[in-house]
Amino acid sequence: MSFRSGFKASFFLLFLTIVASSITSCSGSEEKKSQVSIDGAAVGFPISLAVAEEYGKVKPEAKVSVASSGTGGGFSKFCNGDIDIAGASRTIRDEEIKKCKSKNIEFVELPVALDGIAVIANRQNNFAKCLTIKELGKIWGGKSDGKILKWNQVNPKFPNENLKLYAPSSDTGTFDYMTQAVTGKAKNGRTDYTATQNQNLLVQGVSGDATALGYVGISYYIQNQEKLNLVAVESPTGKCEKPVPVDNVIKNIYTPLSRPLFIYVSKKSLDTKPAVKEFVDFYLENSWKWVDSVGYVALPDEAYIKVKQKFATGETGTKFKKAKPGEPITNFI
Repeated sequence: MSFRSGFKASFFLLFLTIVASSITSCSGSEEKKSQVSIDGAAVGFPISLAVAEEYGKVKPEAKVSVASSGTGGGFSKFCNGDIDIAGASRTIRDEEIKKCKSKNIEFVELPVALDGIAVIANRQNNFAKCLTIKELGKIWGGKSDGKILKWNQVNPKFPNENLKLYAPSSDTGTFDYMTQAVTGKAKNGRTDYTATQNQNLLVQGVSGDATALGYVGISYYIQNQEKLNLVAVESPTGKCEKPVPVDNVIKNIYTPLSRPLFIYVSKKSLDTKPAVKEFVDFYLENSWKWVDSVGYVALPDEAYIKVKQKFATGETGTKFKKAKPGEPITNFI
């Protein structure tokens, strides 16, 4: 082979390599634009999963991934720019907002459903039928760490039996919301309890321990109600209320332990990935159809209208940081 023909062959091979590389790069870039990633709270995860599955039926080419690493874990990935949408069972914290800002990540805050935190006891428990917020604060507050260990320390009318506690881990939105609701201060919870992000394990713990008390999202109680006692909570009006029937959550009767569930959507993803906007549009338009079936509570009709309007305008930032546990969500959309 002559030098000229050898050079031509080598040049042609190099040209093909560059073209192939460019095609792969372009297709990889296009594929990334068609992907939507969600991660976050275990509470609310079934809603996003149901929406993603239904979205896949009407748009088979969609590539939506849904994961659950807890509210804190979801926000960590979100504010690092690793995911498009964070699912949350509490509002975003100041330190998380600061981290997002450092990465130039703005967000749109969208409530998508309601949840009631269910206080659960063992089926053999026949005395803890209704607890006051003060009693719940004594049970779960940080000052009770290693001190409030018996039921009769909570209320002298209760028996002198061990108080075994089961609750979500301290990095979950459920823990944060519950702690603030019953103690008046976030991150003010005790640490000497059996903790896990898996709320099914909390159900197992309480159902298997006669002196146990715990709390979970309403869907986990509903799925396991034959194994548990649902403890009523005294409302600010002095009435003992439960999150079931779920109308008590919709009408804000079960307070202060009713809360909104959110998705936080990256403004950068909305601006650069059409698939994200298409998916969130579908989410807001249709999620109410499956909220009840996966154990949560649909927003009031007027709230859905306001949420869709908020998304359409692209309003960024949080309003719900000002909300106190139990306040109607329509005041903050």
